[in-house]
Amino acid sequence: MRTDGKAADRAVVRDALGVGVAVGLSGFAFGVTSAGSGLTLMQTCALSLLVFTGASQFALVGALAAGGAPFTAAAGAFFLGVRNAFYGLRLSQVLALPRAVRPLAAQWVIDETAAVALAQPTRRGARLGFLVTGLTLYVLWNITTLLGALGAEAIGDTDAWGLDAAGPAVFLALLAPMLKSGAERAVAALAVLLGLGLLPVLPAGVPVLLAALAAPTVLWAEGRRRGRGPGGDQGRDQGRGAAL
Repeated sequence: MRTDGKAADRAVVRDALGVGVAVGLSGFAFGVTSAGSGLTLMQTCALSLLVFTGASQFALVGALAAGGAPFTAAAGAFFLGVRNAFYGLRLSQVLALPRAVRPLAAQWVIDETAAVALAQPTRRGARLGFLVTGLTLYVLWNITTLLGALGAEAIGDTDAWGLDAAGPAVFLALLAPMLKSGAERAVAALAVLLGLGLLPVLPAGVPVLLAALAAPTVLWAEGRRRGRGPGGDQGRDQGRGAAL
């Protein structure tokens, strides 16, 4: 039993290190993009140290680079980061960490740590996966952010290298396997249509905010469809009877 447990732990650590290293190296692209958008070295490093959620960081500097207002850029990054709060609700049950360490663990609640932790069949595996992924990714992301910001001048035109697409590409790679139901795929498709369709006509950062309307729109449509489906009226009548 102990041998099996050690083998399981090694498998979790291997997977967590793989995710942490692969994603952590893309911090270099963020450092370059952030410096290219006009942020200082200190501002760039502070974003990675304190915000530490790649999609939101890329959204912020991308909107600033496109000429968006700071408030609009920050709002878009904020709404992208809200998803981490929902991860936290689920992870709080799975990890069941002591109350004293929860504020520290909250800093590491991101796509990658949630994906690795939730994939584990045991609480021990989930905690180990969360810890190794979070630590590896946090250290590498901040180191590569610093290197990217320092090397931005040597690279020159960041747009020519396409490094600003590295963060969104990683985010999409993590998101795609999670889109299992038709509703989830519909939300993703509608968000893409809203974001890309409104990009030419609205200020930078605003299309990202409006793309968030995809989720409530699809949920509303799903509710309407189910209400009109077979048994919809009957179900409502039964619900009224139960309430009485």
